[in-house]
Amino acid sequence: MKWSQDAENAIANVPFFVRKRVRKRVEEEAARSGAAVVTLGHVETCRRRFLTKMEDEVKGCRIEACFGPSGCPNRAVADDDLAKHLEMVAESKNLRSFLAGRVDGALKIHHEFQIGLADCPNGCSRPHIADIGLLGACCPEVGDADCSQCGACVTACREGGIILGNATGGPEIDFDKCVSCGQCVKVCPSGTLRSGAIGYRVLVGGKLGRHPQLGLQLPRILARDEAVGFADAVLEFYKENNVQGERFGEMLNRYGMENFLSYIRKKGILI
Repeated sequence: MKWSQDAENAIANVPFFVRKRVRKRVEEEAARSGAAVVTLGHVETCRRRFLTKMEDEVKGCRIEACFGPSGCPNRAVADDDLAKHLEMVAESKNLRSFLAGRVDGALKIHHEFQIGLADCPNGCSRPHIADIGLLGACCPEVGDADCSQCGACVTACREGGIILGNATGGPEIDFDKCVSCGQCVKVCPSGTLRSGAIGYRVLVGGKLGRHPQLGLQLPRILARDEAVGFADAVLEFYKENNVQGERFGEMLNRYGMENFLSYIRKKGILI
């Protein structure tokens, strides 16, 4: 649906973590009124409704995905079904009712459990500040094919994590710098660089608010099914240990990362 410039300017001022949801509600409002163009009036009507009835918008879990499935060339992993499987896991936990029993007062958007899903390390869906952040990863490895010394991999690596000219004449990868974006694999014409582990880097405990913190990265790259199982185990931990509807990062700070990882491993997730 087409938006007027005033409406676009107004929606740009909405906090990013609810902007997509608000935009959808505004378009629904415009459609109900039979309008062909979204106006500032539609935005204001939805803003007032959202502020006075925010509890109606709380679903318990919010999953934010990037634009990878629409054709982004940066995708390290092309899996269009992961978000759907994560939604099924979240729905099975009935988190809205759970939070209603923990939170003192009306539910707010910030009470929702947040999962950020990005198909590459650019993290456009902001997985670094989500309760669970999943970033698509394609870890390169050096194969047996002879290196042509073209230097395409060196140029492609924005982290400066690849050098040429070692004893065998092939590339060397500095995995302390590598973010597993897979771009070097894509540009290698000889096949010397190939895909190793493919899946998702995992961050936990990110949040904004009064005491913001970035998510902590766990040591393994998880395959798709492992990532779904991980989310299921995390939500069980969350429900068992949440006291007052606090964010998952606050829980991790209180219980400790090692206690959390021990719980996850007992659920059969290898971390």
